[in-house]
Order: sequence, then C-alpha cells, then structure tokens
Amino acid sequence: MPQHERISNFVLLPELKLLKSIRKPNGENIYVCEKRSEFEVCPRCAQKSGSVYDHREVKVHDAPIRNTQIYLMIRKRRFYCRACRKPFTEPVSGIGKGKRNTERFNRSLLWACETFSDLSKVRKYYRCSTWTIYNSLYRNLAINLKRHINYPWTKTIGIDEHFFSRGKGFREFATIFVDYDNKRVREIVHGKVKAALEENLKDIEGRENVQNVVLDLSDTYKSFAKDFFPNAKIIADKFHVLRLLHPAINKRRTMITGDRRSNPIRRLLLRSGKKLEYFEKRALYEWLENYPELKEIYHFKEAMHGLYRINGYDTAARVLTRITDRMALSELPEIKKLRRTLMKWRQEVLNYFKNRITNGRTEGFNNIAKLIQKRAFGVKSFKFYRLRYLNACA
Repeated sequence: MPQHERISNFVLLPELKLLKSIRKPNGENIYVCEKRSEFEVCPRCAQKSGSVYDHREVKVHDAPIRNTQIYLMIRKRRFYCRACRKPFTEPVSGIGKGKRNTERFNRSLLWACETFSDLSKVRKYYRCSTWTIYNSLYRNLAINLKRHINYPWTKTIGIDEHFFSRGKGFREFATIFVDYDNKRVREIVHGKVKAALEENLKDIEGRENVQNVVLDLSDTYKSFAKDFFPNAKIIADKFHVLRLLHPAINKRRTMITGDRRSNPIRRLLLRSGKKLEYFEKRALYEWLENYPELKEIYHFKEAMHGLYRINGYDTAARVLTRITDRMALSELPEIKKLRRTLMKWRQEVLNYFKNRITNGRTEGFNNIAKLIQKRAFGVKSFKFYRLRYLNACA
C-alpha cells in the first residue's frame, strides 16, 4: 500500500484524500488534502450541484498523534447551485460548519481535560488557546450530559447540599439530587431555597414515581419533598439523627478537659458503645461518674444508637416512644431540645425502619464535588460547574 494511501486511511478523515505532507521544524505535521466527490447537495434547496467555480484553503487542527500536532490543510471547493442560484462550500464530515477543529480533536481535548491536573497543561500540550479549551470542553460536556440524564425520576431519591462558593461575600450552596436506583446524580441546583428547587426541577417528568426521599434534618428540604414528591415517604438520614447530641457532648467535654481534639476521651464519648473494647468502656464509665450531666447526655446518645440496631417498624416506634418519654423527665436543655427535634421528625425517623435506606450514597457524591472544586482551585460559574459535576457523577 503506498504511503499516501496509508496516511489517508489511518490519519485523515474518511472523505479526504492526501495530496502532500509537510513536516515543520516546530514538530507540526501538515497534511494537504482535498475532498473528492462528483457532486454536493445544496444546503438551501437540497438539489445536486456539480458546478465548481472557486476553491479556498482551510487549516483545521486535528487530534495529536504521539505528541505530534496534526493540521489538515483542506482545499475546499465552492459550488454554484443552478436551482437557487446561490454558492455554497462543500462540507466535510467530522468538521462542524465554520469550525477550525475536528470532532476528533474535541474528543481528545475532553479526555485531556478530565485526565490532566490543570487546564494550563492541556493548553501547552495541545498548543491552543484557553478560549478554545473552554469552548470545546463545555460543549462536549453538554452533549455527553444529554445521554445520561434524559430520563424521569426513579423510585428512591437522596437530597443534600454542599458548599459551592463564597465569591459574593456569603456562602453559596448547591443542592444535589441522587438517583439511588441508577447510582448517579440526577440533577444539581444552585442554592437550597424551595422556590429555586421547584423552578429548576419542574421539567423533569415522573415525580409520582418517587417512593422514598432520603434527606438530612432540614425543614426546607422536608417541605420541598412533601410538595414536590406527593407519593414519597420522607426518611431522615440515620447519620444526622445519631450526631444530634455530638455538639452537646463536645461542649460539656471541653468545659471539663479543654478544647483538645487529641484527648482520647473525646473519641470514646462520640463512638458507639458497641464498638468499644471492655477496658475502654470501663474507663469511660468510671470517668463519667464524676460528671452526672455529661453522663446523662451520653446515655441518651447510646439509647439512640440502640434504637437503630432494632429490626422492625413497630418495635422501633415503641422504643422511640419510651426514649422520648424518658427525655421529658430530664432538666437538661440539650435533652429537651433533642426531644423536640425527635417529636417533630418522629415519622421521618421511623420511616428508616421500613427499608433501612441512608443518605450515605449522597454524602459520597458530595466528596466528589469537593475534589472537583479543589482540582479547579475554586469555581465561579455554576453553569460550568454543573456540567463538570454531572459528567463526573454520571
């Protein structure tokens, strides 16, 4: 097989034929080529035209091969349509109208942006401008995203928020909606205001399909879930319920030992008693005997851990009633506050025992959000951040 034919088959776009190749001192390879066809179809009237009256050369950047930049110098023909009496330039498949980069180049650029540590290295490797990188990257991300999220709501949804930006002088948050059935993020919305959530999600079909909504103890998300997903059971996340007493325990402990996070008693107080060794339990109980108020808070914390070890909705309901009745007898403000919270969220807490779904998967996707923000050294545009995040979690 001749060399020109090999290059045409393995390097050029399918419709192009190689005329000659040029090797530049800076390491670039330029392939002069043209499209050979008997006729072209007019884009205005869809009539065949074989009348060529002019030529023009277009330089197009193609995907690099073995660290070598590839450029296609295409000699395009200008046709004259006798039916509508208008000229047009022949199209080349794999190159968009008016574009100076091939689709292969754009796909390669997308891979590099997801693989390299920062975009400055991508710009240096591909020898292109920052504008070209951003334009190609986010256009391809938007195209890929349509393949992943074009489907209705599923059975189980997780809702949570994470920090987005502080650029306007206050903390901005983003709310994510996790599809538990397909193990991906379904959508992300700027802010956590109920009206903004409803406005951004109103076009997604199948709200009646949602049967379970898992969320933290947020009144805003609870109100939104009740109105937006009318057939769903709202489930309070187990982790957020168990850590309700952690601030009170830490506050009482620091009053005794000082604010030293390395103090071993801190770890013993916050861990579940079931996970402590015998000698650790003994040492902890002996220490708590000197501080009766902290001991009372700790025992209620352990009672909540015991609640989540129960199997069965009815049994859990009876145990939760006994716990809240005991809390009613306490004089400590921390216990009274916890009782009010548990009474307010009683049904959502008990819904966990019907299917034992937690918000752990949603918290995992929040970690991906932190990695994206760290890798980008912060983000400013929520539009671009949404594309990066949804593609990373698809």
